[in-house]
Amino acid sequence: MSHGGDRIAEVLQRQGVKTLFTLCGGHISPILVGAKALGIRVVDTRHEVDAVFAADATARLTGVPGVAAVTAGPGLTNTITAVKNAQMAQSPVVILGGATATVLKGRGSLQDIDQQALMAPHVKWQGSARRVRELAPLLETAFAAAREGVPGPVFLECPVDLLYPEATAREWYGVLPKPPQPGER
Repeated sequence: MSHGGDRIAEVLQRQGVKTLFTLCGGHISPILVGAKALGIRVVDTRHEVDAVFAADATARLTGVPGVAAVTAGPGLTNTITAVKNAQMAQSPVVILGGATATVLKGRGSLQDIDQQALMAPHVKWQGSARRVRELAPLLETAFAAAREGVPGPVFLECPVDLLYPEATAREWYGVLPKPPQPGER
């Protein structure tokens, strides 16, 4: 059965991504597993900033947006120097940031910070998924934004409970986000 990490990997493949740079972390593991299963090379770096610098270099050399996946909180804060560098160089880089579970957001959960506020000054687009079905469309939008007009870095926040299989998320958190109400997308 497909999970959020697989859905993200499928978008990466459709977008022509050959390499995904990362510093492994539990929040994002399903993305890495999904990418590897589809033949996308996963390069584990020693520091999150290196993952974004490598994604930036890949974008400049290939013309395909470079992609870095980092874990939540301090994993994301560690990327800022490289994100700012990509912004100044007008380089299309997609940053996938793990995040605390949707049901725990804003409740003092491990590594829960306002990642949107952190990234806003340094990226040309940012988004945060609230449901598994939003992951792929938001990532497609992120790739388009990274390329359109003046290229630049973009950020997609990927909550951990949306990336793992539903049964795992239910076991860990005991609840999933409320189902969409009529008229919600």
